[in-house]
Formats: sequence, structure tokens, C-alpha cells
Amino acid sequence: MKLLYCPIVLGALLFPIMLNATNLAPIDNAGVQVQPMQQNGISYLSGGIGEDEARAIEQAQGYNLHMTFAIGPEGKYVPDVEVTVRSSTGQTLLTLSDAGPLVYVQLPPGSYSLIATRNGEERRDTAKVSSGAARKLVFHWNSSE
Repeated sequence: MKLLYCPIVLGALLFPIMLNATNLAPIDNAGVQVQPMQQNGISYLSGGIGEDEARAIEQAQGYNLHMTFAIGPEGKYVPDVEVTVRSSTGQTLLTLSDAGPLVYVQLPPGSYSLIATRNGEERRDTAKVSSGAARKLVFHWNSSE
């Protein structure tokens, strides 16, 4: 009984390590078209179509707001979202068209309101960001239309 139990336990213990290792796999830069952009002094990345491009964005450092856009019950990533980031005073800092499915933004520490619009349907959220760990938000639409 112990012989059967040990491989199962070992497999269960190693499974999380294997999952993390896939995120660190080498990226084929030939398929990556994401470049850091700026608008109103705010740096951001937008993209993530394809596995290599998504991993390149996910591994990017220095962005304290991470937004993901998805649809349907399966959470399929979508790249056709309009994004507006406003300061706590209501000033529009960033406006993007056809953004996503991943948008990473470097903002000064503070509170922000976020509007993500897809096919005329808005999703709103607020985020307090700091210079520490990134604030992660997922905007989800039920239908794929």
C-alpha cells in the first residue's frame, strides 16, 4: 500500500511546480508584437493574443495595474475592448481602443476608476494602486457577441 501511496503523494506535491514551470517557459519573440506604449505620460502594454504574447505581457515588470478582458462561461480572452482610466478627480488619463485581452498599466499610486466597454456594454470598477504588488482586475462579459 505504501508503494502506491508514495507516487500519488509525490505527483500531487510536484503538480503545482509543473504548473508554474510552464509560465516560465521560453518565449518565441518572433510571435510577440507587444511594445510598451505611452499616453499622457502613462506607460502601458496592450495585447496578449497568442500564448507567447500573453506570457510576454504576464512577465513584464513595473506595471501596477493588470486588466484582463474575457467573455462567456469559459472565460475566453477578447481583444476588442475600449478602456478608459480616470483619476480620483475624474481626469481621463488613458483612453484605448481595441485593447486587450491583457492591459498592463503603470500608474502613480492612487485611486482610479476604470471603464471597459465591449460592443456598447460597459463594465466599471475602481482600483487603488500602489508601488507594491500589482492590482489585478478581470472584466467579464456573458455573451460572445
